[in-house]
Amino acid sequence: MEMLVALVIATAVLVMIPGPNVALIVANSVQYGPRSGVMTVLGTTAGVALQLVAVVLGMAVVIEFAADMLNWIRWAGVAYLIWLGIRTWRTPASDLTGIKPAPTMFLRACLLSAANPKTLLFNAAFLPQFVANGSTGGVLVVGAVFLAVIFIGDLMWVAFADAARKRLSRYSHWRNRLTGAFLAAAGLGLALAKRV
Repeated sequence: MEMLVALVIATAVLVMIPGPNVALIVANSVQYGPRSGVMTVLGTTAGVALQLVAVVLGMAVVIEFAADMLNWIRWAGVAYLIWLGIRTWRTPASDLTGIKPAPTMFLRACLLSAANPKTLLFNAAFLPQFVANGSTGGVLVVGAVFLAVIFIGDLMWVAFADAARKRLSRYSHWRNRLTGAFLAAAGLGLALAKRV
């Protein structure tokens, strides 16, 4: 039980540190609203879950060998996010109620999260410390707790972004600038996520 409490605390601290996932969550929440923010959180959490499955199955070693492909996907994601950031920054101000979210928001968030090699290797090193006996049940419990804390923490980022969105509704020009900056920051964060 002490290990799970330590896992919850350590993971909560990690969620408070903004990275590419948080930047994308905030950008989508500010631009499209809390419902889209939640879809983004579901996508980023699914991406982390895919990484955890890879770690549990011992795929981290295989992914290291396939790092060139993963690196190519990461750089495509970097370019796409920076392009989205610049485009959003330059978009003229519009009414918040008229903006519709992209139908592929979940998939984009999932791919961004799953393609981050830094989090893959971090999770491979971080999570085993909290599995007491190395059993499959212990691994599943640790993985479930880890994902639950990430999901709840990222929902708090959505709430933060929604509060900012309401304040920015009168200044839609700044909303576009803020969203564009967060999208570009997500791209830069992914670019800086080097292989370890």
